[in-house]
Amino acid sequence: MNLELKKFGNVEEEVDLKNYNTYRIGGIAKYLVSPTSFPDLIDLIKYLKENNVEHIFIGNGSNIVLNDAYFEGVVINFKNLSAYEVHNDGTIYAEAGAPLPKVALASIDKSLKGLEFAVGIPGTLGGSIVGNAGAYNACLLDYVSEVTILNEQLEIKTLQHEEITYSYRTTMFKEKKNALILSAKIKLTPGDKHASLDIVNDRKRRRLETQPLEYPSAGSVFRNPEGDFAGRLIEVCGLKGYQIGGARVSDKHANFIINYEDATSQDIYKLIHYVHDEVLAKTNVDLKIEQEFIGWK
Repeated sequence: MNLELKKFGNVEEEVDLKNYNTYRIGGIAKYLVSPTSFPDLIDLIKYLKENNVEHIFIGNGSNIVLNDAYFEGVVINFKNLSAYEVHNDGTIYAEAGAPLPKVALASIDKSLKGLEFAVGIPGTLGGSIVGNAGAYNACLLDYVSEVTILNEQLEIKTLQHEEITYSYRTTMFKEKKNALILSAKIKLTPGDKHASLDIVNDRKRRRLETQPLEYPSAGSVFRNPEGDFAGRLIEVCGLKGYQIGGARVSDKHANFIINYEDATSQDIYKLIHYVHDEVLAKTNVDLKIEQEFIGWK
């Protein structure tokens, strides 16, 4: 199959997926393909579907929990579909693989405001749109004017802002899982570059003080319930520092699970569900898991 796959992009074999996610967990994938154009991506997906080859998509791997098991199929990576352009009129065009922090910083450099919150979110544009990434009471979909998708029939469609359903940390794309984000347009307003950088630097300082950035993690594990904070609930349940294998609930921020010492995927998986069940039993709050499990049966 290797020769066939090479028609669609760069092909790597027996790839260690620990290098493709921020938890630094996961097993070996038989193939990883990085298409260099959208037509090649579509042809690749069509080929894999026609030949019943299992496949998964990975961007920056910043909000996912990969399985340790050997993956017999194809991992499709978006690192070569990452172009973006920031225009003086406040319009940004970006492909799905574009790193969100880079897009945000480029917008600030053009004296545009709105994406200051996104500088600290280590995801790609596509993944960030799917989960409606956000921070500091701001979210990405509020600034997205249109999204170009590939639907289940492998047709390219462009959706306008008003056609996209979204709310706190979720979207129609995450709930239905029937579309692949290809690119998006973002619309921002004029701002002050230095004022925006001051905001970014202040928030960076606060993140370093309050989040366990020195350890591999995938960011917040659970969505904040309305009117409360997941981290507070986990802490009052006495779970800060709780550990399963090499996975640990951060002592610095309870809504972070960290790869403390060579955690396995199973360690992370078990700890996430243990914390969920403990919080439910002790507070009657059913925390929603924000991270996505990929490669689990």
